[in-house]
Amino acid sequence: MLKSKATQPIGKKLQKLRKEKKLTFKNLGNETGLKPQFISQIEKGDVIPPVSVILQLSRALGIDSSILLNVERGKLVKQSDEDYIKRTKDYSYKVLTPEARDKHLKAFRIFIDPQSEHKGVSYQHMGEEFIYVLEGKIEVMVGENKNILSSGECLHFNSSIVHKLQNISANHAELLVILYTP
Repeated sequence: MLKSKATQPIGKKLQKLRKEKKLTFKNLGNETGLKPQFISQIEKGDVIPPVSVILQLSRALGIDSSILLNVERGKLVKQSDEDYIKRTKDYSYKVLTPEARDKHLKAFRIFIDPQSEHKGVSYQHMGEEFIYVLEGKIEVMVGENKNILSSGECLHFNSSIVHKLQNISANHAELLVILYTP
């Protein structure tokens, strides 16, 4: 797993906010549906949480998600020399709306490794999600409904339904993802 200086600020911010609100890992787990051990890993910097997890944590803490999303502008360099702002296990993302503090709409550029899927926690957050495929071919499961999208295709759905992304091609996939959270 790649690590960078960008992993620490999210964890440190989360830990500070959780302690300020006098929440235990278990309390925060009950508010988000996340395992307390997973929250601990985020705080330690062992895991960079996906955007949907940041939204869940922000909502439970009663803060705007931009507080956790606005981390150092540190970059990770992959072998292909592409710069990524944040990286989880199988995908990277760049926040396109860093100034969206106190706004309901946020945009991200997502890069998914070939033939990989988001692992770990199910993706589910209040609001709506819009996905536009810039490159590649992906599968988006919304509940039990399978959607196959290729370059130039899009999907708009209720993001409170459990959803999962998977790159089903042998090439990198690049997406524009816009989230609306009430």
